[in-house]
Amino acid sequence: MVRAIRGATTVDSNTEEEIVKHTSDLLLEIAKKNNLKEEDIISIFFTATKDINAAFPAIAARRIGWTSTPLMCGEEIDVPGSLQKCIRVLVHAETSLTKDEIKHVYLRDAVSLRPDLTERKKINIAIDGPAGAGKSTIAKMLSKLLKVIYLDTGAMYRAVALKAIRNGINTKSEYDVEQMVKDINIEIKYINNEQRVYLDGEDVSTQIRTPEVSVGASDVAVFPAVRIKMVEIQRQIAMQNDVVMDGRDIGTFVLPDAPFKFFLTASPQERARRRYNEMLEKGQVCKSYEEILEEILYRDKNDSQRAFAPLAKAKDAIEIDSTDMLPEEVAQKMMSYINEKI
Repeated sequence: MVRAIRGATTVDSNTEEEIVKHTSDLLLEIAKKNNLKEEDIISIFFTATKDINAAFPAIAARRIGWTSTPLMCGEEIDVPGSLQKCIRVLVHAETSLTKDEIKHVYLRDAVSLRPDLTERKKINIAIDGPAGAGKSTIAKMLSKLLKVIYLDTGAMYRAVALKAIRNGINTKSEYDVEQMVKDINIEIKYINNEQRVYLDGEDVSTQIRTPEVSVGASDVAVFPAVRIKMVEIQRQIAMQNDVVMDGRDIGTFVLPDAPFKFFLTASPQERARRRYNEMLEKGQVCKSYEEILEEILYRDKNDSQRAFAPLAKAKDAIEIDSTDMLPEEVAQKMMSYINEKI
């Protein structure tokens, strides 16, 4: 029988590399889900939204070795409000599968086009804990082990703090910060599998990692207007992707229904030592260990005592004290819990 198979995906930017990579992933997933070889495929029709023109999506088929399949590209109708940076495919193939057995494939943001076809809930992993507990390090390890997106939520609050500092706004002034975030534009992009943070169109991934911004991020994070705006972005990413997030209130507020929740902690002294050594290795030491410890204690108090979504362990979270553990040991302990359920 000849069957038609639909699929779609999105790209982060209008580049040949992005177009070829994500279109290739889509084609290979369609073939895998439907047990197809190239000789089974009769033809493929591609469409792309008008904001994609750096390359023909059909190039991807040639790059993966599908050299004998007829291909055609076209522009998707530009409907106002429709999904942008989207590539759609229609594959005609010979197969013994019935119409009901055919697997249509929607990847990345394109899952929003056919949520009814989602095969399982997203793997959402929440890692909460105080500053310096190693949350980001462990979250990155898990993202590589599980091949899921890592979202550093703290980077968003750092971006807010950076804008306030640049504009001479006191990060402790709720009114001024609230007015500022009304038109702030923060985007999270993944370039070469690395998270990059954009503030009003500028890549600030490096600028947000200073001690001044760290303290400012803890200040602005207590304001409801800031948290609400950031959480909207975070939840949208989690709805569309398998993701591991770390922060202060991921399991209690941002993703309360996440199937995997961890609360990672360590003694204040150990956390200060780690932060000091990290800065020492990067040649960024401008404060003593005692000063960093004081900042850690300040952030702990600030994060745990804020009125809106404070730092707290979710009731169903697994607590891990990493004071005397290596990062690899922590990651493997978390993986043992995760592997029991997936």
